Amino acid sequence: MKRRTELMLVLIVFALIFGFTGRTVAAQNLLWQVALEEIEGSMQHEYAKKFVEIMEDKSKGEIRCNIHFYGELGTSGEITKLLQKGDLQFAFQSPGHLGSYIPEVQVFSIHYLFPTDFNLLEKILRKGPNTYNVLGKYYRKNKLELLSIIEEGWQIWTANKPLRKPADFDGITFRVMSSPFLITAYRLYGAYVMTVPYGQIYSDLELGRIDAETQPFFAIQEMKFYEVQDFMIKANQLPFIGTFAANHEFIKGLPQNIRIMIDSAIEGANEYIFDFEPKLNEQRKQMIMEAKPSMQYIELTDKEIAVFREKAKPLRQKYLKMGGEGAEEVLDAVIKDINWAEEK
Repeated sequence: MKRRTELMLVLIVFALIFGFTGRTVAAQNLLWQVALEEIEGSMQHEYAKKFVEIMEDKSKGEIRCNIHFYGELGTSGEITKLLQKGDLQFAFQSPGHLGSYIPEVQVFSIHYLFPTDFNLLEKILRKGPNTYNVLGKYYRKNKLELLSIIEEGWQIWTANKPLRKPADFDGITFRVMSSPFLITAYRLYGAYVMTVPYGQIYSDLELGRIDAETQPFFAIQEMKFYEVQDFMIKANQLPFIGTFAANHEFIKGLPQNIRIMIDSAIEGANEYIFDFEPKLNEQRKQMIMEAKPSMQYIELTDKEIAVFREKAKPLRQKYLKMGGEGAEEVLDAVIKDINWAEEK
């Protein structure tokens, strides 16, 4: 009886040791860092809040996350470096700047590649069977783990004159993200292209260093670009696509139960943001028009868009030259997913 009691005590001690050890491993990094490329109240902020809410709920508060807004940790490029080093666990990485590190991701900057139908675009980005698997390889080669691809709204041109045809870009200094491919795209339209940090756009527009730029409605409103621009032009050239990524070694080292929680939080945040996006952008568009009644909003006609579409045709071939070793593989995967979505 004594030996049985001693054995039971030993088993209880082992259970406690391994129980607490397992708990420590599962929650080895109780405070995770999440960096955004946008400010408070933005689309990325909404996504991050939902992701954090689900993670904290599923972990019963054992895992908490700090959200860092744009500017707190530096520029988009500096955020990428912090994520690669593992100083951050999660961050948004927009293809417009990430293309300097992962050229393959510039596939999301090819004008007139994606359908304008919101439901099709959601299906492609959320459930496409090819893009994630193929593109994920090139993230991992750069110490990143691709977790999600989301659409933040169609990119709207803002300028101080109408931009209805490529000739209207002559003499225009147009701001784009630091992507070699985006620079090439707007040069095809005839613009002089500059790259400046996101937080510098307003002052450069105000001082006339740049004449035009492109963002979804929510960013135009929250950054107040409409105050120093007179026209907003919708040409259906490109949705603003963001990717949510993690440090690869961090993800690889997590226990399976924590990884399942992350997958669940990603799915929940995706579900939320794809429902939220069109509502937010429409709301922000109305806020702009109310704040500045003189603002002129132009939707290009099909005929006008056809001219830009023709000008943009060389971009697919240019992507194959500029998109790194995996350019053909990635473009083929995206096109397969577009066709898959349209056929279903």
